[in-house]
Amino acid sequence: MKNTYLRRLALQALLIHDPVEKAALVKQLQQAWSLPVGADLCLDEPSVGVPGRPTKPLIVPPQQVKQRSLHTAEGRAALLHALAHIEFNAINLALDIIWRYANLPDNFYGDWLCVAYEEVVHFELLNTHLHRLGFAYGDFPAHDGLWDMAERTKDDLVARLALVPRTLEAR
Repeated sequence: MKNTYLRRLALQALLIHDPVEKAALVKQLQQAWSLPVGADLCLDEPSVGVPGRPTKPLIVPPQQVKQRSLHTAEGRAALLHALAHIEFNAINLALDIIWRYANLPDNFYGDWLCVAYEEVVHFELLNTHLHRLGFAYGDFPAHDGLWDMAERTKDDLVARLALVPRTLEAR
């Protein structure tokens, strides 16, 4: 990973579709935090879809996400799946903040890299538990509320910081 910039690699990680591969690259980035940040790099939005996502889960409007009873194994798995989806989105949100916003202090990028890493850990724990229950990430539909807000705030860092991690993720 030498001679590359953290912000460029964050964008590369953001574009990865497979959650396991995305998590692995975030872990590598966290271990290689001595990379030059490239705060002044002008990175254009890629022509491919951001963020990279697996083919599943099926993304539906929030009102179409079925409520399930926690008194069943499937209901408990659906709840864990919803939490895993939040964590997967949180990984993408942290990576997006790193690549999208230029000319900020190195510590800003480092802090968001730590957030991405912590979200990877959370996602992996939830996904492991889902597997123990006989399910996997992608087995249940999910909604895109977090990423929709990220798209609406992509041109305003203050709005992004106020509305996404401090409001929507906290719910």
